[in-house]
Amino acid sequence: MAGFCGLMLTNTAKMGYKQELKRQYSTPQVFAIAFSIMGLVPSIASTLSFSLPAGPVGMVWGWFTASIFIFIVGLAMSDLASALPTAGGLYWWTHYFAGPKWKNPLSFLIGYSNTLGLIGGICSVDYTLALMIISCVNIAREDIWSPSRGEIYSIYIALILIHGCSGALTGRIMPKVQTFCIFINIALVIATVIALPVGKLTRGESLNSGAYVFRHIDNETKWPTGWTFMLSWLAPIWSIGSFDSCVHMSEEALHAAKAVPLGIMFSAGLACVLGFMVLAVMAATMNQDVMQTINSKFGQPMAQIYYDALGKQGSLGFMIVLCIIQYLIGLSLIVAASRQAWAFSRDGALPFSTFFRHVSKRIQYQPVRMICGLVVVSLILGLLCLINSAATNALFSLFVSSNYLSWGTPIFCRLVWGQERFRPGEFYTGRFSKPIAWIAVVYLLFGVVLSMFPTSGPNPSPANMNYTVVINGFVWIGCIVYYFLFARHWFTGPKMTVQEGESTGSDNSIPDSVTLRNSPATTKEE
Repeated sequence: MAGFCGLMLTNTAKMGYKQELKRQYSTPQVFAIAFSIMGLVPSIASTLSFSLPAGPVGMVWGWFTASIFIFIVGLAMSDLASALPTAGGLYWWTHYFAGPKWKNPLSFLIGYSNTLGLIGGICSVDYTLALMIISCVNIAREDIWSPSRGEIYSIYIALILIHGCSGALTGRIMPKVQTFCIFINIALVIATVIALPVGKLTRGESLNSGAYVFRHIDNETKWPTGWTFMLSWLAPIWSIGSFDSCVHMSEEALHAAKAVPLGIMFSAGLACVLGFMVLAVMAATMNQDVMQTINSKFGQPMAQIYYDALGKQGSLGFMIVLCIIQYLIGLSLIVAASRQAWAFSRDGALPFSTFFRHVSKRIQYQPVRMICGLVVVSLILGLLCLINSAATNALFSLFVSSNYLSWGTPIFCRLVWGQERFRPGEFYTGRFSKPIAWIAVVYLLFGVVLSMFPTSGPNPSPANMNYTVVINGFVWIGCIVYYFLFARHWFTGPKMTVQEGESTGSDNSIPDSVTLRNSPATTKEE
């Protein structure tokens, strides 16, 4: 066992870094980080407005087709994650594989894009949770409470602060929290799949036919029907958009070269299958007038679907569970985002990097300062929610477009410049590796473009315009300008924090007995 722990520390040293974080996440717990952030049913609830305009076909088959491509992206990322497991992941790989002239600027861009994308995810999760809480209040009162944007932002502030405190202080139990997340997410999927049809039949109403569920097409936008279906892909793109969180846990994972790619594949694959099942059942039980669901008085289409099938008490119970899981999504996301941002500050790329790269030994080897920094940035960016819904949606789009750019760039760099430098790890897709990578790059480019289309139709008004291109363009162009004006003088890519011949041991490594007790799966991996 000691040899296994020593191997993990040595692998970190080979990447150029001292072991500063505790290795305590087993393979199932690494998987749980991504699966928890996906939070299937809450994520589906948050993104129904993208797929409902295309009707059941958009909901069910839009999810299935897009999630197949997302799984292919996961395979391409798994090849890299197994070969080069590090918390910096995407920007580190970009620097490693890119051509000499492109290494530093591309690595700098991807590091910022990935960091801000994850921060956008934190903002979107907590803003959606605020709306879910409001829906619960409306269901309980059987009344319509239309809070002001200031009131919504106040709830958002409270949630961000609670998530920050939880993320900083629960390091010891976080692996167990992630294990719990697996069970509660799967339990909610099973409960939803069973309760919706049973509730509908108990109320004396019939289910929608299979022909309606799998073949009925609506078009509640001004786009052509085919493009409305493509826009329904935004639901799975947004929902299954976090498996790179496994990569950011590489320096806390036991046997990272195996655990991280398995976590990526299992989370993306399970999301594809379970999401398809949940959406098919929802299509079988929802009101066939999709506009009635989209324009729900509760402010959430999912709340309306639960209410129609289960009534007041049943829908309120499910929405409360959705709120709990949405909270856990935010908790897992702030953990993953803090690791990415911490790794980026360790390489000196973020403002005040020397301050933020500190790891607190007092609080279970957690990057507490970085978590606090993420809270402050999230509160500032959340101010966009006070403007209008278009500004809010543009903020949330950081999670999709910035992450997709961050995922695609290192894969592209490996194909164009770095194929000879690529050395497969324990997981490898073999002769299919390059075709898989090319499909992933093309799909990710398409996803970035898709995320910038206004969902309601061409010639949008200022109120329903999609400002994704503005927000992300500002981020990407701003990063490049900042690099060439200032950062190019001091940012030289990932920095070595361990010298050749220096001991790879660490006083924060887990004792053998604790590792064995906390990770029953470790014995198999040895």
